[in-house]
Amino acid sequence: MYIVATPIGNMGDITERACRVLAGADVVACEDTRVTGAMLKRLGMSVPLLAYHEHNADRVRPQILARVAGGEAVVLVSDAGTPLISDPGYKLVRSAADEGLSVIPVPGASALLTALMVAGLPTDRFLFAGFPPARSKARQDLFAFLAAVPATLVFYESVHRLPESLADMAAVLGDRPAAVCRELTKLYEDVRRGSLPELSALYEQEGAPRGEVVVVVGPPSDTGHAVSTDDIDALLRQSLQTLSIRDAVSLVAGQTGVKKRDVYARALELTTPGHMRGD
Repeated sequence: MYIVATPIGNMGDITERACRVLAGADVVACEDTRVTGAMLKRLGMSVPLLAYHEHNADRVRPQILARVAGGEAVVLVSDAGTPLISDPGYKLVRSAADEGLSVIPVPGASALLTALMVAGLPTDRFLFAGFPPARSKARQDLFAFLAAVPATLVFYESVHRLPESLADMAAVLGDRPAAVCRELTKLYEDVRRGSLPELSALYEQEGAPRGEVVVVVGPPSDTGHAVSTDDIDALLRQSLQTLSIRDAVSLVAGQTGVKKRDVYARALELTTPGHMRGD
């Protein structure tokens, strides 16, 4: 089984090797046969197609594995982006590996790596966190959990949620440098760089853009400034107005890099009678 990494919407990015693999396929497994069929037609190819997506995966996966076991060349592609990156197709590869079947990656354009190349942020260490949750509270919890990670953070995001997601990033991660990379390698490629508050304000004003988006956020700055107890108390008092102790501790620990047990101890102290009133 071959995994061809090619953005279907941009034929200029498909490699010669990918073309050879597709031309030699017995069947191409794809998310949408109409989209992939149009691509193959533009390439002058006529290859049988098999729909394989999250809604039919459990039923179709055994069929694909049986064809690979029978000696057929099965090629897996996706409508957009790189197959298996923030994509449930990993289950197909895992099943193939469990059965001792050959899996051959055919690399191509990747929005994740392309965004890292163009963002202008540190690339020696990065963490890809996929798509943030759809709800603001869950997003903020995720950003708080990742806040102390000493690496550049990379997210995919729906354009419809981008303004709200950037606002949550700015609220939790603070004044970090970031980049919003849209439609990478495509005709309307666009990269906006700035601090998270700046980018949040920009997209709040402009509204949701179109296309596919990658958000790259710089790592936490290492200023050498120790977080004081007063700093922690101030953040906890603010957070505890709207959050439970557990959620407030997670948020403040993520914001400051202080161990959760130490923040929790301060939270218990602050929530004893008298403290929350400022006595």
